[in-house]
Amino acid sequence: MNEDEIPADLGSRPTNAKQFRMKLLWIGIWLAFMSAPVKDLADGGHTRWATVLGTLGLLVFGGSYLVLVFQYTSKALDPLRVRSALAFLGVLATALALTMGVSWLVLFVYVSVSVGATLPLTTSRWLIPAVTALLVAIGTAQEHPREVIAALVFPALLGGFAMTGVRQMIRTTIELREARATVAQLAANEERLRLARDLHDLLGHSLSLITLKSELAGRMLPDHPEQAAAQVADIEQVSRQALVDVRSAVTGYRRPTLPGELAGARTALAAAGILADVPAEAPDGVPEKTEEVLAWALREAVTNVVRHSGARHCTVTLAPRQTLDGRILELTVADDGRGASGTKPGNGLTGIAERLATVDGTLTTRATDSRSGKGFTTALGVPLESGLGSRE
Repeated sequence: MNEDEIPADLGSRPTNAKQFRMKLLWIGIWLAFMSAPVKDLADGGHTRWATVLGTLGLLVFGGSYLVLVFQYTSKALDPLRVRSALAFLGVLATALALTMGVSWLVLFVYVSVSVGATLPLTTSRWLIPAVTALLVAIGTAQEHPREVIAALVFPALLGGFAMTGVRQMIRTTIELREARATVAQLAANEERLRLARDLHDLLGHSLSLITLKSELAGRMLPDHPEQAAAQVADIEQVSRQALVDVRSAVTGYRRPTLPGELAGARTALAAAGILADVPAEAPDGVPEKTEEVLAWALREAVTNVVRHSGARHCTVTLAPRQTLDGRILELTVADDGRGASGTKPGNGLTGIAERLATVDGTLTTRATDSRSGKGFTTALGVPLESGLGSRE
C-alpha cells in the first residue's frame, strides 16, 4: 500500500488530490439532506426571482458549510471566525426557511452538524438543542406539517451530537500524533547524547594520549631520536587500539536486536494496513550471535509479507519449544495472503537459511492453510540453551 492509497484521516490536512476527495466525501455526506430544498426548487412552485434567490442562497449555504467544517477538521481556526461563520449559517437558514417553505427547514440540520463539529462540548451541548428548538419554532409558526418537523428533530440532534464525538476524536488524534512526534524527538536526542558519551569514552583518552605523546616526540626528536621513536611506537599502538574500539562500537550500533525488530515489525505491518499480532517482548538471555541471526530473519520475513503477500493479517510468534533434538527457540511469521508464487526460494529466504546455518538453525516454509494453499508461513528454529526464559 503506497501513500496515495491511504485515506486521509479527519485530523490531518490532505496531501494529495485523492485524500482531498475522500475527506470532502466524508464531510459532504450530510449533503444528502439537501435533496428536499433542491426538489422544492425543481418543482417550480416559486416565482422566477424566488427560484433564483433560493438557488443562490442554497449554493452559498452549502459552500459555507463545507468550507467551515473542512478547514476546521484540518486545523483549529480562530474562534471569532468560527462563531461568525456559524452565525451566518444560522441567519441564512432562518431566512430561507421563513421565505421558501417547509422543505428548507432541513438546513438547520447542517447548522447543528456545524456546531457539533467546530465548537467545544461545553458550548455545543446547549447550542445544538437551541438550533433544534429554533427549527421547531419556525416550523410551528409557519404551520408546517408536524410530522415533517418531527422527522427533522432527530437528525438535527443526532447529527450535532455525533459530530461532537467526531470532533473530540479528531482533537485526540492530533494530540496523540503530536505526543508521538515529541517522544520520537526525545528518543532521537537521547540516542545522540548516548553516541556522544560513547565516542567521548572511546576516543577522549586515546586522542589526548596521542596528542601528548606527539608533542613529547617532537621535543625529543632533535637530541634523542631513540626516545622519540619509542614515543611514535606508542602513538601507533594507541591509535590501533582506538581504531579497534571504534569498529567494535560501530558493529554494536549496527547489530539488530529482537526487541527492536519486533517493534519494527509492528510498525511496518501497521503501515501496510496489515492486522499484526506480534509479541511485545523477546526471550531473555539469547546469545548475541543467535539474536542477531533471528533479528535479521524476522526483518526479512516481515519485509516479504509487506511487499509480496497481499495479506490482511500476520502473526509473529517467538517462543521456546521442546523437540527430540533438544530445546529450540522457534520464530514463526504466518500470513493469510496469496501464498508462495513459485517452487524456488527467493533471495530473501536463501539469505535467511545461510545466516541460520552459522548458528546450526533450521528453516522451513509451508502454506498457512494447507487445504486451500493460501497464506505463507516461515518457521525458524535455533538451538536453545537450557534455562533460557522469557522476560518478566
